[in-house]
Amino acid sequence: MSSGSSRRYSTKPVDILLVEDNPGDVRLVREAFAMTETSSKTVLHVVNSGDDAVKFLRQVAEYATVPFPDLVLMDLNLPGRDGCDVLETIRDDPQLRQLPVIMVTGSGAREDVVRCYNARANAYLTKPTDSDEFASIVEAVERFWLEQVRLPDHRSDGPP
Repeated sequence: MSSGSSRRYSTKPVDILLVEDNPGDVRLVREAFAMTETSSKTVLHVVNSGDDAVKFLRQVAEYATVPFPDLVLMDLNLPGRDGCDVLETIRDDPQLRQLPVIMVTGSGAREDVVRCYNARANAYLTKPTDSDEFASIVEAVERFWLEQVRLPDHRSDGPP
């Protein structure tokens, strides 16, 4: 098991994988991270399908040299594997299961919320439609997950 490290005092950038197929939502997330005033520098990596998310996390094919993310923000409705299927793949893989995954989706349906938590999502957020609200949610995620929470340190040896 990898040792943890507090990001609150780290000067290293935090790598976030955004799994989102809607270009407008990708733009909103990028803008929201650019607007936040937290002390963590974030590097946002984007893939637009569940299959690409799994390749990215396993660092295969065109993703062989990408950094392993500290956190995943994942949409539920994706082409190919949906976000919950990807989440189940992550939790079933001993090399990936410690990775924090936050579902960020347009669905507020109870069955989607229950399904994602049953697949062991760390959090489930419903996407706001207003850009200011989106920025507020991204700032809250960044402050909590990147400044307060102690994340596993995957930097020295790739995936945990």
